Amino acid sequence: MDKNKDTELPLVQLISFNKLLERYEAMAHSNDTGKADKAKRILEAQAPYPELREGFADTSLLEKHKTVIHTILQDVFPEVLTKNEIKTASLPYNDVIFNSSERFKRILENAGGEEFIPEKRELPPDEMYVMASTVILNFYYGFHLDFRRPFFYDIPDSNGVMRHYRILYNADFIEILPTEASKELTQEDVDELLDNFDDIELWKEKIPPNSFISKGFVISNMFDVTAEHSISEIKSSLISNDKRGDGSFIDELQDTFRSFFKVPDIEAGFVVYDANQDHFERVYGKGVKSFILSEKNVEDCKRVLCEDSYQKILCKSEYFSIADVDRNYKRSGGMAPYKSLKKKGFKSAIFAPIADNGKVLGVLELASKKVNALNSVNAIKLVDVMPFIVSAVLRSMAEEENLIDAVIQHECTSVHESVYWRFQEEAKRFIKESVDGQQPTFKEIIFKDVHPLYGQVDIKDSSSARNLAIQRDLMIELSTIKEVLQVAFKQNGLPIYEELIFRVDNHTDSIKENLHTNSEQAIFTFVRDEVNPVFGHLKKTDPELAQMISAYEASIDMGTDSYYDHRRNYDESVLRINQELAVLIDKKQEEAQDMFPHYFERYKTDGVEHNIYVGDSIVDKLEFNPIYLSNLRLWQLQVMCEMENAHYKLKPKLPVPLDVASLILVYNTSLSIRFRMDEKRFDVDGTYNARYEVIKKRIDKSYIKGSDERLTQPGKMVIVYSQKKDELEYLRYIKFLRSKGYFTGKIEIVELEGLQGVSGLKAIRADIFYKTEQSAERTFSYDDLMEELKA
Repeated sequence: MDKNKDTELPLVQLISFNKLLERYEAMAHSNDTGKADKAKRILEAQAPYPELREGFADTSLLEKHKTVIHTILQDVFPEVLTKNEIKTASLPYNDVIFNSSERFKRILENAGGEEFIPEKRELPPDEMYVMASTVILNFYYGFHLDFRRPFFYDIPDSNGVMRHYRILYNADFIEILPTEASKELTQEDVDELLDNFDDIELWKEKIPPNSFISKGFVISNMFDVTAEHSISEIKSSLISNDKRGDGSFIDELQDTFRSFFKVPDIEAGFVVYDANQDHFERVYGKGVKSFILSEKNVEDCKRVLCEDSYQKILCKSEYFSIADVDRNYKRSGGMAPYKSLKKKGFKSAIFAPIADNGKVLGVLELASKKVNALNSVNAIKLVDVMPFIVSAVLRSMAEEENLIDAVIQHECTSVHESVYWRFQEEAKRFIKESVDGQQPTFKEIIFKDVHPLYGQVDIKDSSSARNLAIQRDLMIELSTIKEVLQVAFKQNGLPIYEELIFRVDNHTDSIKENLHTNSEQAIFTFVRDEVNPVFGHLKKTDPELAQMISAYEASIDMGTDSYYDHRRNYDESVLRINQELAVLIDKKQEEAQDMFPHYFERYKTDGVEHNIYVGDSIVDKLEFNPIYLSNLRLWQLQVMCEMENAHYKLKPKLPVPLDVASLILVYNTSLSIRFRMDEKRFDVDGTYNARYEVIKKRIDKSYIKGSDERLTQPGKMVIVYSQKKDELEYLRYIKFLRSKGYFTGKIEIVELEGLQGVSGLKAIRADIFYKTEQSAERTFSYDDLMEELKA
C-alpha cells in the first residue's frame, strides 16, 4: 500500500503517537474529571506498547495494535461524525493509511473494496524531495518558506464516474528530529537554495537524504471537489485552444461532463448556429458529433427542433431538457428532436444554447441512455461552465475569421513574406499612434532603388484559338437547330419555320469566315428569344421533334446556355497550362528565396507572368550585392527554360495542343515600387519609372524591325534589352546553360520596331533544347555561377 516507500527523501518516516499522547497527559491533570478519566484510560491502554510512542517503520505493527490505535485516535475520529466526514490518519509522504472514517471506507468500497488502493496524484520525486526539505527548513531551521501544494485523490464511484477529493493535512502530531547526517545551514545556504529550485543535487547537498526523522502522523481531511474540479477541467480544456486533432480533446471534455453530472454514460455534442440562414451546421473536428443533426452536415433549425425547443433554445436562449425521450417521442408523434435521440438510443438529454449578449452562437448537446439522468433540475449546473464555453466559442469564431482572412490574403492579395517586415513596422506605428490618441493613416509602402526582373510564358495566338473554338461551337449549335426546323417545316409547312431557317443560315454565313465582336452575343440572343420558345412548343406537340429537341438540349451546357464543347476544351487546355507552369515556378521560387530574399509575384493570364524586385530596401537586415541580381537573372533564365520543357511534355495531353512563347525583359536601371492600397499590389512609382510598365505591356506584341514577324515565337527564348552590357551578360548565361542542356546553341540578335514612346530595343532569340525523356531537374550551383561570372 506504500507506493512511495522507495522514493528518496530527506526524512526517515516513523509512525508515532507521542505528540497526541502528550496532549492526553496534559488532559489527565484537568479539573474536568470526565475529560481527565478518559485521558487516563487512553494512556493506560497505550502504556504496554512503548513502540507507539517511540515510533516504528514496520507497517505490520499497525494491524497488530489496531485496537489500541483506534482507542488513541477516538477523539480525532468522533463516532458522531464518522458517516459524514472524509478523514484518515496517515504518513505525510506515503499512501499509508491506518485509520479512517466510515465515509472514507464506503468510498473505497464503491471504488473496488480491498482491491482498490487510493493514490495521491503523482508529484515528481524531485519536487517531493524539495517539498519535504522546505518542511525541515520551516519547522527545524526556522526559515519560513511556502511550498504548499494541493493534493488530491482521484477515486471512481460505484458507477465508474471519477470523483475528485482535495486533501487538507493537519500536521499537529508530527515531530522533526535531526540525525547525524544533518548539517548546519546559514542564510546564504537558504538563499542559494531559493535561487535553484530545479537543482536537486544542491538540495541534497544542503539537506542530505535521511538527515532528519519525521516522527508522528498526519490527519487528512478530504472534501469532494468533483464539481469544482470538473469546472476547472472544462475551463482548462477550452482555454488551452486544443489543436491535437486526434479526438482526445472531445473525449476528455466528455469524461469531465460525466464527473460533473455524476452520469457515467454522458455523450457530448456541439452544433453551430447560423442566424442569417436559421440553420445548424456541424462542427468539423475529429470526434465532434451532433445529436440534433444526426448524420446531416447542415439543416434548417425548424426541421430538427420542435416548436417548444425552437422557442426555448433560439428565441429565449434557455436550456431545453428532455428527462424521458421515449415519453416525449410518443406524445409528439415522433417529432424532432426526439426522433433523432431515440434513433441513437438516448433516454434523456439537455440542449444548452451557447449565447453571447442574447445572440445564439451554437448549442451544447448532452445525452444519456438512462431515463431522468439529465433533466431540468441538474441542467442548472451548466450555469457555472457556460461562460467558459461561450469564451471558447467566441475565440474559435475569431480564429476562424482570421484564418479566412489569411486564406483570402494568400490567394488574392498576398503580402509577400520578403516585404512583410515593412508592413509589420507600419502596422506597429499605426497602432502606437492610435493608442496615443492620434488619428493615424496607414502610409503607402515604398521600396526605392530596386532592380526589376520580368518574365512571361505566354500562350501563343490565344485570341485566335479562343475565337476558333467559339466559331466551331456556334456552327455546330446552329446546324443542329437548322435540322430540327427543317423537320418541323417539312411536317407542318408553316412559313415561320422557313423564315427561322433563313435567319439561321444568315447567322451561319456571318461567322463562317471570321468571328465578329458581336456575333456570339447576337446568336445567343437569337436562340434564347426566338428559337427556344418555338422548340418549347414543338416538344409538346410532336413526339418525333420532342426527341430531336431533347437530344439538342442535352448538348447544351448548363452554365453558359449554349453549345460549349470546343470552348470547354480550350478553357481546360489554358487552365492546365497555367496550373503546370504556376506550380513549377512557385516551387522553384522557394529555392530562389534561400539564395537571397526578394519580392516575387506571379499571376495567370493566358499563360504565366512574374515580377521580381531585388535590392537593399527589400531586405531588412541583409546587405545587397550586385552578384545577387546576376544570380536571379541566371536563375530566371534557367527556370523559364524548365517551364518551356514542362509545357512541351504536357502539350500532347491537352484537348487543344496550344503552343507557348517565352520572353524576358532586362531593365538596366533600378527603380522604386509602391504598394497601391486600393489595388492591394505593388506597382512602379514615379513618371520616369512608368516607362518600365509601358515596355512590359507592349513588348510581346512587337515585331522584328523591317519585317512582319512577331518577336516571340514557339521554341525560342526571347530576351529584350537596350544596353550592350546586358547583351553580353545574357550571351554568357546562354552559353553556360547550353552546357547544362537548356539551349541548342542557335542564337540570333534582332532589333525591334519602335513601340509607342519606346525605341532602341534589341532582343536575343535563343532556341530552347527540349528533352524527350523525363530527366532530373537540375539547378545551377553557386560555384557554377561564380565561375561563369569570372569568364
